[in-house]
Amino acid sequence: MTDYTKEILEKYQVRKTKKQKNRFIGYMQSVCKDLGYEMKLEKGQLGARNIVIGDVDSAKVIYGAHYDTAPALPFPNLLTPKNMSVYMLYVLAIAAGAFALFFGIGFLTAFFLRYLTTDRYTFVLAYNIIQRGIFLALVALMLLGPANKHTVNDNTSGVVTLVEIMNALPPEKRAQTCFVFFDLEEMGLFGSQSFNKNHKNALKNKLVLNFDCVSDGRNMLFATKKKSRVFAEALKKAFPTSDAVDCEIAERFVFYPSDNISFPLGVGVAAFNKTKHGILYVGRIHTKRDLVFRSENIEFLKEGAVGLVDLI
Repeated sequence: MTDYTKEILEKYQVRKTKKQKNRFIGYMQSVCKDLGYEMKLEKGQLGARNIVIGDVDSAKVIYGAHYDTAPALPFPNLLTPKNMSVYMLYVLAIAAGAFALFFGIGFLTAFFLRYLTTDRYTFVLAYNIIQRGIFLALVALMLLGPANKHTVNDNTSGVVTLVEIMNALPPEKRAQTCFVFFDLEEMGLFGSQSFNKNHKNALKNKLVLNFDCVSDGRNMLFATKKKSRVFAEALKKAFPTSDAVDCEIAERFVFYPSDNISFPLGVGVAAFNKTKHGILYVGRIHTKRDLVFRSENIEFLKEGAVGLVDLI
């Protein structure tokens, strides 16, 4: 692990507000100067600012990771990419909890409004305004609430993976790669969608590896699309299972909703833990428990990414 990774983990884990992102962008400018890379910012939807390092047109492979961070939530964003039924049950449980909370607040609102007005029209109007205001406040809290201060896995791990690959990549391979730090993934993939739109023709036939949540768990999964499976053999050779990391290049559909889905040949890369029943899952993200950093994972991905360039 280089000093760059240590510094990012210590000083740049929170990248949510414009000011926090500016600090990180400034840091990346210094990293690029140290390592001899050219960096530029590309603007996108809703004010997204993607950090682009390298030439998209000449690159054989694009390495990406989102650098924006999520608000802190009271519950983790659980993902089970190969078990949609488990994921849907979790989503329904969260929805049921939110409905119960909203219903309870509505009951209390109606209870107190009874003592403030006897006019039915005024009662209904006030009730609707309060309920809609509460609903909008809850949605805003989930999207725009206070920043989560602990983002080791989501997605500081992806950020440091790109920096480590940049540091390890020999000069002769740099023209064949491009690194993109995507903005506004947490808001709805706006950064990666903008990047794809800006470089639509160039990206039609290019492999895009997107690293998101790669440090918590020893089971590394590459979520491919049907078209991107043309690179399956190259990925298997570049990222073989090791003593430290079990790796699977999925050759059928798995669900991983990150920036990889914005690209025709996108592949999502993430690390998972495994239950005793064999269910892969990522947890703890979006909460204060997002603290797990397996340096073995980053080393595995760095070495594989450097070798992959020669296999495509």
